[in-house]
Amino acid sequence: MSFTSLAMPDTCHIGDEELPWANAGENIRLKVLHVRSQEGLWVIRNQFGPGVRVQKHRHTGPVFGITSSGAWGYLEYDYMNRAGSYLYEPAHSEHSLYTPDDNTEPTDVTFVMYGCNLNLDEDGNVESVTDGPGVLEAYYLMLEAQGEPRPSNILVD
Repeated sequence: MSFTSLAMPDTCHIGDEELPWANAGENIRLKVLHVRSQEGLWVIRNQFGPGVRVQKHRHTGPVFGITSSGAWGYLEYDYMNRAGSYLYEPAHSEHSLYTPDDNTEPTDVTFVMYGCNLNLDEDGNVESVTDGPGVLEAYYLMLEAQGEPRPSNILVD
C-alpha cells in the first residue's frame, strides 16, 4: 500500500489593521478578504452607518453572514440581525438590506458568498451583476481614489 502526500495550503492570517477600509458609498465601508474565482467564493466585510439602504438583489449561490456589531435586516423580512447573529441565505434568495435609522454604532458584518448578486430594478429586472472578481477590482479602485495602495495580502486564488 502506498500513500500519496497531499500538499496542504498554507494558512493565512490577516489582522484587522492589515487591510484598509474602502469608502463604498454613503455610510458604507468595505474590505475584501478572499476571492476564489474558480469556486465563485468571495468573502467581504462591510460596515454600514445608520439609515443605509442597499439595492434589492438576488443571490445565485448561498450566503453566510456574521454580525459583529450594530443591527441590520431585510425590508422583506421581520427579523433583525444584531451582534452575534449568524444568517444563512439559500441560493436564489432575494431581498433589500437596510440598517435602522436609529442605529447607535456602525453595523459590522462579514459575508461569505458563493456565486454572484443579481442587482434588481424596481420591476425585478437584472440591472447589474456583482461577483467576487468584480468587487475586488472595485475595492482596488476605491482604495486608489482614497490614495491608498493596493493591499498585497488579500487571499486571491
